Amino acid sequence: MLHDVRRLALAAGLSLLAVTANAQTLTLGVRAGPDSIDPHFTATGTQAEALKHVFDTLVWSGDQLQLEPGLAESWRAVDATTWEFKLRAGVTFHDGSPFTAEDVAASIRRMQTLSGPNPTRIYVRRVQDVQIVDPLTIRVITDGPAPTLPNDFIRLFITSARATANLTPQDANEAFNSGRAAIGTGPYRFVSWTPREQLILERNDNYWGGRQPWARHVRREIPNDAARVAQLRTGQVDMIVRVPAADVPTMERDASLRLVKADTVYVFNLEFDFREPTPQVSARDGSRLAANPFRDPRVREAVDLALDRRVLAEVAMEGLGAPQGQMVTPRIFGFNPALPIPTPNLARSRQLLAEAGFPQGFRFTLSFTNDRLPGDRGVGTAMAQMLARVGLEVQAAGQPAAVLFPARTRGELSAVMAGWGTLTGEAHYTYSSVGHSNNPGLRLGAFNWRQFSDAELDTLIQQAAVELDTARREQLLQQVGARFNALRVSLPLTSITSAWAMRRDRVNLVRARADEDTLAMDIVPVAR
Repeated sequence: MLHDVRRLALAAGLSLLAVTANAQTLTLGVRAGPDSIDPHFTATGTQAEALKHVFDTLVWSGDQLQLEPGLAESWRAVDATTWEFKLRAGVTFHDGSPFTAEDVAASIRRMQTLSGPNPTRIYVRRVQDVQIVDPLTIRVITDGPAPTLPNDFIRLFITSARATANLTPQDANEAFNSGRAAIGTGPYRFVSWTPREQLILERNDNYWGGRQPWARHVRREIPNDAARVAQLRTGQVDMIVRVPAADVPTMERDASLRLVKADTVYVFNLEFDFREPTPQVSARDGSRLAANPFRDPRVREAVDLALDRRVLAEVAMEGLGAPQGQMVTPRIFGFNPALPIPTPNLARSRQLLAEAGFPQGFRFTLSFTNDRLPGDRGVGTAMAQMLARVGLEVQAAGQPAAVLFPARTRGELSAVMAGWGTLTGEAHYTYSSVGHSNNPGLRLGAFNWRQFSDAELDTLIQQAAVELDTARREQLLQQVGARFNALRVSLPLTSITSAWAMRRDRVNLVRARADEDTLAMDIVPVAR
């Protein structure tokens, strides 16, 4: 296929550019790394970003999330509920064993059984059965028409059936983290991992996609922004991700550095807890409220009208963002151009709070990540200040993603500001995960931790899931977005622009991805 030719040609070109590549190490300073070497452990972006080097996905996503061949060379819908995937021949795992349909089937079945704070089973939720036709052909039977299954499979990491055959959920992390089960088909082999410190990889010289320019790749975790910038300036790392907005102007003027910026598919949004009672809300004097105020649509609208998205984007994010009025960005299939970006109205916000029975406001804790996405700390802090203008007493609680997400899953939080990325390029992925009622039977609402439920929204999401006509499915997804916004299930705030900086004399980023993944495969050494 054409994408294969382009990918192999690029790999060849990268090798030519690498004048002394055999001896070169790429050291990347990242804000956060994986939580495990098990690619099925969690669906977080930093996990997938790191492990794409070791494990291939069945379908690959290009830099703008376009579908491209991965371990599957091609795919087709056999009928309304059957997809057939033709697998790439001649691929071997890092231990030399051949890649076959057995490995795909085992990976799907394994993902269906795992649970965690951000489960990857959402990507295989439509799968009812897997049929091995021959060693290089697999058929996936779905629970109904599943037009977006190839999109979901860009997050289907393929592990070795042999290496995972006898793993229990209890011993899987140790097996992967030690390297015993960390056997993929990707361009790099696992060497070692020190949690919260660094991941070390080495080139897979037998990679089916062509020889990579880096003999060794080190991903060093440096969560502190200032420390990450300092290590770049002193040459301790070749490149850093998520350049702080305050450092962008000086880096753009620094002749020794190269800066690359790109819009991403990530959106900051405010999530409300709809449970009764909710744990982190009280009256201003600390006494318990009779009911959870976030269940009242007037309160949610009041919060919405108190927030100034332009200020969040231009001031709190220092220009590395844009006001956002829906959960998906314009490049995503299902984006609704008719939905406006809310404008602040403090008088109306105070009026709504009074009508809801809170003329003096109330007190709550706003939890947000402070180490995951560019600007998350600044946006969370600014939101607390904005809400104070209408009488809401907000405790700003920034915390590491590794702390926040498990606490959210345990039901310990009442209001969460976090980033969400539509990583499959299709809006159904987002709305079925965060907008649909949490329904394990239907495998929908996996990230709806707050017990929100709306029958009309559920129906629209379910209709979009099985609609095979592309134009009709887009219309349904736009209706979903409109209903989601009308209910204020979550409040979309800003989109996110990411920035990378690198030593000009050492490396160059040739592709900046919309999903923010920073991959060694997209970075070339500078010829000397």
